[in-house]
Amino acid sequence: MRKRPCHWAVCKDMMSYIGPKRTAVVRGILHREAFNIIGRRIIQVAQAMSLTEDVLAAALADHLPEDKWSSDKRRPLKSSLGYEITFSLLNPDPKSHDVHWDIEGAVRHYVQPFLNALSVAGNFSVDSQILYYAVLGVNPRFDPASSSYYLAAHSLPHVINPVESRLGSSAASLYPVLNFLLYVPELAHSPLYIQDKDGAPVATNAFHSPRWGGIMVYNVDPKAYNVSELPVRVEVDMVRVMEVFLAQLRLLFGIAQPRVPPKCLFSRPKSEGLMTWELDRLLWARSVENLATATTTLTSLAQLLGKIGNIVIKDDVASEVYRAVAAVQKAAEELASGHLASAFVASQEAVTSSERAFFDPSLLHLLYFPDDQKFAIYIPLFLPMAVPILLSLVKIFLETRKSWKKPEKID
Repeated sequence: MRKRPCHWAVCKDMMSYIGPKRTAVVRGILHREAFNIIGRRIIQVAQAMSLTEDVLAAALADHLPEDKWSSDKRRPLKSSLGYEITFSLLNPDPKSHDVHWDIEGAVRHYVQPFLNALSVAGNFSVDSQILYYAVLGVNPRFDPASSSYYLAAHSLPHVINPVESRLGSSAASLYPVLNFLLYVPELAHSPLYIQDKDGAPVATNAFHSPRWGGIMVYNVDPKAYNVSELPVRVEVDMVRVMEVFLAQLRLLFGIAQPRVPPKCLFSRPKSEGLMTWELDRLLWARSVENLATATTTLTSLAQLLGKIGNIVIKDDVASEVYRAVAAVQKAAEELASGHLASAFVASQEAVTSSERAFFDPSLLHLLYFPDDQKFAIYIPLFLPMAVPILLSLVKIFLETRKSWKKPEKID
């Protein structure tokens, strides 16, 4: 007989419960210090569900000195109006492996619900491709003890560059591109495992790169080689693959696993893979990031205008500046009121207007043609003309002066 799952009301050891829909429950206790204990518990639960210092630091990582924050703080993607997600199947040995994957069904059942819940943060487009004879840029090392091959942690950064040249998706894209690669190793390097910094195999056999995407190595069952001839038909377990890719996708968007306090029952997200309070925290962080970007751009524009004295501001540039300032003020007011969706939209408008003003074509030619470079351009043109003119003026002056000093004849 199957046991019923533990619920917060019947689990005596649980002190609190965090739900998916902005809900949290803290159990009361009979104790002389009940108010202090419950108060601390409420603070812990609130910190797990609200905007924390780590989330805020990740959002402002690009606006702070590089040595202040670690690379993990720079993992999330920058805020953008849209994102492109590409799933690629890499089959370097098609003579040995006939790989089949139901990527359309996997995207429909696992990825699309997550993107639908995240659609308020931007527009998403998803595509897929299969690349044959695409090998990694690093030769795996052989482990005699396990009769397997492995990729060390220090060699993982060198894997991406050779593979990226085969993807061909980010060159023509206007939006940030996330690449998720499923790599089926060739027969000569099977099985292939990924090691962490301590030399232990990674449980998911995958790794991710900040603001780029992730790679998962999918090994073929060794028993398959004994049953049939080459090429072996490989049916990819898309459930296992999508669990890894969705976890990486959450990390790349800055949706990290919260720090759940002890003795807390934590409700996992449903089919959409995203809880409501996680979306709230993401919108808050992205709004703060957009406000920082817009104010930095406007400050840089003001400094630029202060250095160039003879600049003429067109009416459309001034309108964009006024629109950006108004959007910044509106976003700050909406954040203070707790209206996260409208605050995020206003912050996006602030970034768009500020960048339009800064990168206006009427200002760009002044940015790349300052006054101190005009002398270097005009002197070679006017110097050959100025020398004979100056010599002629000197000659005229000397002749005039000589005529003044010449005594008049007296009859």
